[in-house]
Amino acid sequence: MATYEIPLSGAPETFSIQLAGITYVLTFTYRDSVMGGWILSIADEDENPMVNGIPVITGADLLEPYGYLDFGGSLYAQTDADVDAVPTFTNFGSSSHLYFVEA
Repeated sequence: MATYEIPLSGAPETFSIQLAGITYVLTFTYRDSVMGGWILSIADEDENPMVNGIPVITGADLLEPYGYLDFGGSLYAQTDADVDAVPTFTNFGSSSHLYFVEA
């Protein structure tokens, strides 16, 4: 079981990445509101939407509710100083990380 850190710029972005041998397009947006935060959407390599609007939270596999899509692993967010702290706009990609754990 291999673990990979998803490279993040710390700004809203869209990029292609290979996870468990399959290419996906990940889009990260930030909703600046009381209940907002970082949001992840996943598309296939042809940019056909697969899952939209996944809140990037800590303490849970972000892909678990979508097991039927067989992403080939799990996705976890974690912050350096406090593993339970939700990623903020300023620390996402620096002290707050996103990890893919291959099944």
